[in-house]
Amino acid sequence: MLSAEVPLPHLGSSALLLLQLLLPPIAAFFPNIWSLLAAPGSITHQDLTEEAALNVTLQLFLEQPPPGRPPLRLEDFLGRTLLADDLFAAYFGPGFPSRRFRAALGEVSRANAAQDFLPTSRNDPDLHFDAERLVQGRTRLVGALRETLVAARALDYTLARQRLGAAFHALQDFYSHSNWVELGKQQPHPHLLWPRQELWNLAQVDNPTCSDCSELSCPGNLLDFMLLTSGYFGIHPPKPPGKCSHGGHFDWSSSQPPRGGINKDSTSPSFSPHHMLHLQAAKLALLASIQAFSLLRSRLGDRGFSRLLDITPASSLSFVLDTTGSMGEEINAAKIQARHIAEQRRGSPMEPVHYVLVPFHDPGFGPVFTTSDSDSFWQQLNEIHALGGGDEPEMCLSAVELALLHTPPLSDIFVFTDASPKDAFLTNQVESLTQERRCRVTFLVTEDPSRVQGRVRREVLSPLRFEPYEAVALASGGEVIFTKDQHIRDVAAIVGESMAALVTLPLDPPVFVPGKPLVFSVDRLLQKVTVRMHGEISSFWIKNPAGISQGQEEGMGPLGHTRRFGQFWMVTMTDPPQTGTWEIQVTAKGSPRVRVQAQTSLDFLFHFGVPMEDGPHPGLYPMTQPVAGLQTQLLVEVTGLNSRSNFGDSQPHFSHIVLRMVPGGTELGRVPLEPVGSPQRGVFTASLPPTLLSTSLPFSLELMGQDGEGQSLHRAAPQPCTVAPVLLELSGPPGLLAPGSKAPLSLHITSFWGPQDLDLRTSVNPSFSLTSNISRVHLGLNESAWGHLWLEIPDSAAPDSVVMVTVIAVGRGASPMPPTHAFLRLLVLAPERQDQLPAPAYSSGPVFISPTPAPAFPPSTLVTQGRAGGGMAGNFWWGTVGGVLFLLSLSSW
Repeated sequence: MLSAEVPLPHLGSSALLLLQLLLPPIAAFFPNIWSLLAAPGSITHQDLTEEAALNVTLQLFLEQPPPGRPPLRLEDFLGRTLLADDLFAAYFGPGFPSRRFRAALGEVSRANAAQDFLPTSRNDPDLHFDAERLVQGRTRLVGALRETLVAARALDYTLARQRLGAAFHALQDFYSHSNWVELGKQQPHPHLLWPRQELWNLAQVDNPTCSDCSELSCPGNLLDFMLLTSGYFGIHPPKPPGKCSHGGHFDWSSSQPPRGGINKDSTSPSFSPHHMLHLQAAKLALLASIQAFSLLRSRLGDRGFSRLLDITPASSLSFVLDTTGSMGEEINAAKIQARHIAEQRRGSPMEPVHYVLVPFHDPGFGPVFTTSDSDSFWQQLNEIHALGGGDEPEMCLSAVELALLHTPPLSDIFVFTDASPKDAFLTNQVESLTQERRCRVTFLVTEDPSRVQGRVRREVLSPLRFEPYEAVALASGGEVIFTKDQHIRDVAAIVGESMAALVTLPLDPPVFVPGKPLVFSVDRLLQKVTVRMHGEISSFWIKNPAGISQGQEEGMGPLGHTRRFGQFWMVTMTDPPQTGTWEIQVTAKGSPRVRVQAQTSLDFLFHFGVPMEDGPHPGLYPMTQPVAGLQTQLLVEVTGLNSRSNFGDSQPHFSHIVLRMVPGGTELGRVPLEPVGSPQRGVFTASLPPTLLSTSLPFSLELMGQDGEGQSLHRAAPQPCTVAPVLLELSGPPGLLAPGSKAPLSLHITSFWGPQDLDLRTSVNPSFSLTSNISRVHLGLNESAWGHLWLEIPDSAAPDSVVMVTVIAVGRGASPMPPTHAFLRLLVLAPERQDQLPAPAYSSGPVFISPTPAPAFPPSTLVTQGRAGGGMAGNFWWGTVGGVLFLLSLSSW
């Protein structure tokens, strides 16, 4: 029988729990893929988190059939490894990209892994259920889940994913660091997510829990008792006599009697004395993670939960609008495009799920308007009109920064203006924020000489006044397009086209060189190839691999359709485009801009990490950018690999990454890719060369490979990267921020590349008071400095809102380094409510258990919850756990 301690209704948000859990024969709780070097074949925190997310996503897809498509069938996924690409292809249709979904999962997984590396969390026993701090650990776990809910409701999904990753790390650690598995438990702890429930049977400080073990493996070192305990790690807090240690290579306490330990973190006895139980611990950790995801889904609803994990192929729509009196045509163009996108995509998978609108003028900007409803966005946009005269310049970059803070990652932001920025001092900060958010910013600038009388200009303006826009566009992977009033509505059509899951194809050479053709490759996974050109172009021609050419004549040609709007040209190739090498020859004055884009599901994500071989666990410390002088790994995740319509039975092969200087395009090197884990996941790692880590110039990443037929596959990352001169780490308090409180923040700065003289600057959004004990610092090679900041939350602060703190390090001296930024998101929470997490809606009803054999399902890595995999039996739902049929009365709901 199922133990009375573990009532089945606690296991999910619906009455049925169908478990077909057959993990590989090894499992572990090390942080991420780099941990596999220490314990090969292990399943990490990252694996458990992503597997749980995929299971709950499949459950959502099963319960919410796609409109206009046949419903998904559970049996089609049994016996198969769950993959994001497969789920998206099955639900949305072939070719719909999973890139945003996989990026969101990556945010959660990296935040999970970071708990083992961040100075403020890696040695805190409350965050890892260590040192018998089980009640305190549960409090912190439930608090992190509550913060996830608050951040998601505040529409800051980046912060929500960070807090979710922290919560999942603690939740999963419970099953590896405690003796729950050793007590013979077969289900997750029923009270771990419920703060008003007792954890019961906790070992007290005077209860001995372990015997001495001098071996690496300690299978019998737990004393014979039924009390719940966990191991002590390190020296804080010190281990009392008779208590268990965490154990393993990094645990100093494990050499003190009783020696040994009880953790089940890895497959290796060198790190995990109870390594023989890691499979059981991983099973429960996975199930508990699914339970936590389901609780969040029940509180956020399906729409909010889908936003949390970006379970959509669609992008967001973000507009930044200049509202001064001369902007009537631009505002109308934005309205037309918004209406067109809403009507064209309504009800389709590509309908935007998030809308952002930020107006600006001089001296004001904002407020920001965000919504998930297209009609509300249209209504708000329709109320904006060009008012007053206004003098150039305007507060454009302040508005762009505000839009970046509220726009989801991997989105496009479109700026409509006819003025240069008054706040050009924000250029570097906005550049860094675009790379942190991985958002592209495109400026549509109407620079029309006929408007001289429409703008009041108090001084002669520099012809270089738009350079800040060029810098932001370059850093974000966007562009600056100059046009005129009569063409703005046509040129604004790029808004809709840029939201259609486009990739930018690499050009060789990357920038225009007079007399030299621009070359790009087309593979069979590309469609709707579009060439955009703007500048003083006198002529051009495009040639396909068969030698067929098309010139600048407008209208339909042998290769596609050509349109011209002033100095802006757009050529849309006829589908399917011929595969192979294409050429573009341009004759022009100055430096025309040429960009080739196409639709495809094959793309890639990337992030960086530093190998950490000390601390609680070996793993890869995730970072948003590489740091000069610090050994750095590049991690690449290829999306769209597993669509059978793309590749059939042949799988592509990816060999290396090309690194290029931006904007010149000089090749900086090629780094070979090493596959990690299952080839189906498309995860690769590469070591960045030391020469690259000494440059201060931006660089781009290009993925190189071949499909199963030997044809070239070539993709470029949307945004370039920069090497940070110093490591800048900003961390917040472990507790909650409340109105009227003063919160301490910690700043850690390290130089790994020569001496540095730095000025430190801070900013807060919204404009709360922030003081610091450090404004300048001198660092030698491999030296660090700590600083303390104090953030004052006024009584008037809105509860359940988000605060963004930015610290900027700027070099002093003859050759100052480029600015380095650290961003920290914090939550201001309302007074704690009693309904932090939902109580089980059906916890009091009877549970009927029958030994009748259940319908058999083939082995798989699938764990599902809800009604989709079960069936009706009178007034009961049935499901299986361990081959036993469970019948749950509908009256218990």
